[in-house]
Amino acid sequence: MFLLVLLQVLQPAGAQFCPDLCVCSGGAAELRSVQCGGAGMSALPVNVPPDTVKLRLERTLISRVPRAAFYNLSELRFLWLSYNSVTSVHPSSFVNLKALRELRLDGNLLTSFPWEGLRDMPRLQTLGLNNNRLSSLPAHAALFLPNITYLDLSSNRLTILPAELLDLWFPLPELQKGPVRRKILGLHDNPWLCDCQLSMLTSLSSSLGSPVVLMDQLLMCSRSMAPSGMLLTRAELSRCTRPSVQPAATRVVSPLGSNVILRCDASGYPTPTLTWIRTSAYTDCCQQNLLQNSEQPPRILESFMQGSPRVGVRWSIITLNGLSYQDAGEYRCQARNMAGTSEAPIKLKVMGVTRLSRFPKRKPKKTPFKSSPKFRKPNQTLPEKESPFIFPPLKNKIQKV
Repeated sequence: MFLLVLLQVLQPAGAQFCPDLCVCSGGAAELRSVQCGGAGMSALPVNVPPDTVKLRLERTLISRVPRAAFYNLSELRFLWLSYNSVTSVHPSSFVNLKALRELRLDGNLLTSFPWEGLRDMPRLQTLGLNNNRLSSLPAHAALFLPNITYLDLSSNRLTILPAELLDLWFPLPELQKGPVRRKILGLHDNPWLCDCQLSMLTSLSSSLGSPVVLMDQLLMCSRSMAPSGMLLTRAELSRCTRPSVQPAATRVVSPLGSNVILRCDASGYPTPTLTWIRTSAYTDCCQQNLLQNSEQPPRILESFMQGSPRVGVRWSIITLNGLSYQDAGEYRCQARNMAGTSEAPIKLKVMGVTRLSRFPKRKPKKTPFKSSPKFRKPNQTLPEKESPFIFPPLKNKIQKV
C-alpha cells in the first residue's frame, strides 16, 4: 500500500491511474468521478486519484471500512458505498473529508453506526443509512446531526426514538439560533414501539410550517401501545404532551436557621415523574468560607413528598430545615415522561451573618461633677473614686422627707 501511495505522489502532473474494476472520468477542468463495482472487489481501492470529487463503490464484497480509508481524498464531495457487504465502519474512517456533502451507506449489513465520526465531515448534509440492520438510535447521535438536512433511516430495525432527537428537530423558540432549516427524514419500514415520542414526531411533522418532513407518514406500530400492524396515525396517542413545570417561586430568600419548603407542579401526559436536582451554589460575601466545592456535579435530592391529584398532574415538595449557607444554591425540578423532559430552576439564598462580632468596650469618660449649689456644702469636693451618679446631699434630703 505504501508503494502505491508513493507512486501516486511521484507521478507526473496530469497523469492519473484508475484502479482496477473502476471507471474514471473527468479531471482537469471537469470534476473527476470514479465508479467501482463487481464481485471481484473485496477491499477499498488504494490508488484512487486524489482530485476525485465523486466516488461510487457499489455491489462489491467490501465488508469493512477501515481507519482513514479516504484520507488522501480531501476534495471528495460525494461518497456512495451502496449495496455492498459492509458490516463495520471505523469511527475514524472519514478523517480529512472536510468537503464531503453526501454519504450513502444504504443496502449494507450495518448493525451500528459510529455517529461520532460525523465530526470529521462538518459540511455533510445528506446521510443515507436505509436498508441496513440498525436496531438502536442512541441519544448521543443528536450531538452530531445538527447540519444533516436529509437523513434516511428507513428499512432498519429501529424501535425507539430518543427525546434528544425531538429537541434537535423541533427546538423551542427560545433555543433557536438563526433560521430553521427544513429536514427530510426517512423513518418508515421500522418495527417502531409506538409511544409518545413517535406520536409527537408525526403530529408535529404534519403541522403547517413544520421544520421536519417525513418521506412517508405511514409509520407502523409493531407492539406496545398499539396493536401489531396498526398505523400510528390511528393509534390513540393524541393525548401525549411533553411536561411543563411551574415552580411555586423561582427565587427564595430565607434567613439563616429557618425552615424552607420548595414546591413545583408539573403537567403532561402520561403523568410525569418529578426529580429534584441541586446544580450549583451561590458564592456571595456571607458564605465565601463555607462554599468551597461549588464545582461538584449535580446532586439528586429525594423529594420529601410527592402526589398526583389527577391524571396528567403531579406536584412535589422538599423541606430544608435549619438552613445553613451550604443549603444555598440552585435547585432544579425536573419532570419527565415518554414525550420528553422539562425542568425549572429555583434559586435559594440564605441571609445572615457568619459569626457575631465583639465590639470593644467603651470606657466611660471622666468628667467633673457639677453639683447643684443648693445642696453642696462650702468647700465640698466630689471624691475622686466616687461614682458621678451618686448624689450624697440628695440622699440626705430624701431621708429627711
